Amino acid sequence: MVRTPALLARTGAAVLAAAALLGAAALGSPAAPAHAAVTSSSGKWLWEGTGVTVANVKDGVSMPSLNRRNVYPTGKGVGIALIDTGVAPVPGLTSGNVAYGPDLSLDSQDPAKRYTDGFGHGTHLAGIISAKSSGLTGMAPGAKLFSIKVGASSGAVDVSQVMAAIDWTVAHKNDDPANPIRVMVLAYGTDGVQPADVDPLAFAVENAWRAGITVVVSGGNNGNSAKLLNPATDKYVIAVGAMDQNGTTTWSDDHVASFTSVGDSTRKIDFIAPGRSLISLRVPGSYIDVNYPGARVGTSYFLGSGSSQAAAVTGAVVADLLELFPSMTPDQMKKLLIYAAVHPDGSGDYTKTSVNTNGAIELLDIWWSYYFFSGNGSPPDFSAAKSVQSIPKGTGKGLLEGARGTVHISDGTTQLTGEADLFGPFSTSDWATASAAKTAWVGGSWMGHPLTGTGWEAGTGTTAWAGRAWSGRAWSGNTWSGRAWSSSSWQSVATGW
Repeated sequence: MVRTPALLARTGAAVLAAAALLGAAALGSPAAPAHAAVTSSSGKWLWEGTGVTVANVKDGVSMPSLNRRNVYPTGKGVGIALIDTGVAPVPGLTSGNVAYGPDLSLDSQDPAKRYTDGFGHGTHLAGIISAKSSGLTGMAPGAKLFSIKVGASSGAVDVSQVMAAIDWTVAHKNDDPANPIRVMVLAYGTDGVQPADVDPLAFAVENAWRAGITVVVSGGNNGNSAKLLNPATDKYVIAVGAMDQNGTTTWSDDHVASFTSVGDSTRKIDFIAPGRSLISLRVPGSYIDVNYPGARVGTSYFLGSGSSQAAAVTGAVVADLLELFPSMTPDQMKKLLIYAAVHPDGSGDYTKTSVNTNGAIELLDIWWSYYFFSGNGSPPDFSAAKSVQSIPKGTGKGLLEGARGTVHISDGTTQLTGEADLFGPFSTSDWATASAAKTAWVGGSWMGHPLTGTGWEAGTGTTAWAGRAWSGRAWSGNTWSGRAWSSSSWQSVATGW
């Protein structure tokens, strides 16, 4: 597809980001981020202040251009699994747009902490994806967000818990027939030390991909020269890096954020999406709220940067596209997104490896590309048959410890290491066989260990998967440490970063 220069400039009036909120209420719909004054610099309109609103992000991926063609995707009818630190019931996420899957975290044994987000990371991503309020509307407000909590209030999580959450998502992807889970956002990563084709975490996301779920994974935040984190190293899934929009409304000065991991010769990010200084929902009293008070924007919002935020943006865009093109497979989606990625230099050449020319998602180009090329027999044909990835399948039978890398959880006395999960010895060979067969979960038990209840329970305005007490030790009595969430850059308004 030949791109004209007109496609390289974001269209529509720039919605200005804010440095502060004007009297945002603690209850009810939070006030929207205030608009800062605008100045002109070299013919560019600049966003003063340090934050980028979700409205800015929509403009950055050309949602307004699509809207002007009377196309208004919201992700309706699509379920999005967010495997993260939970979602807090803050304004914007309490309208029934969030369903709570099982809490597989170390918080699950404390009824006061179960399901909710004591860390703050998951809620920030949920706001970008699904918020519905007068102050903040997410990228896919019509989608149903399924929160599967694995990270504790400290952020601590073991790789085995993430694998269990992925398996649960596959097993229950059709529980809501009106909103089947077709997208997974996983902003978690470890510095695993084994190839992706044997790594069990990589195998878990592959199984989700083959089950018809488009898996979006954050690449990491270790700098442009760094290799990708596990499971972004798996070539099946979509690995995303963060784009820095440079505070302007044009494409020409956009670039890969300096903090984002780009990868190495074995695996690079597939494309970039907005991920620097995004304003989303705050969880008062959460770990990041207490430890990074400079990132607060008024009383209801919070600034965050990272490949996590970029993964949330991408996952929401995928849901929007699945509403428009419901028959698309994950392989089709990935091929289309990579092909249609717009590059800051205007080349449209997604084969380039330069850090400064990684493609960025752009909805109008994606929409046109699919209609122009789908099924017409000419390259690049986006039909399902022509989009199958010819990548050898993994085995998942490597080491659990190899999947962890240096990321371990500890209760302050003992560190969880080796071929064991929270409950004892763990065979990756047995698990890989069960995961591939979709039998790792039986009722509320994963690999023979009872972890959850066995069904959904309706609450006041919410639906949640039943909880369960774990046997063997007083899980909730310890303070756990060890986290691997891929967006730990909670920037301060005062620093402008």
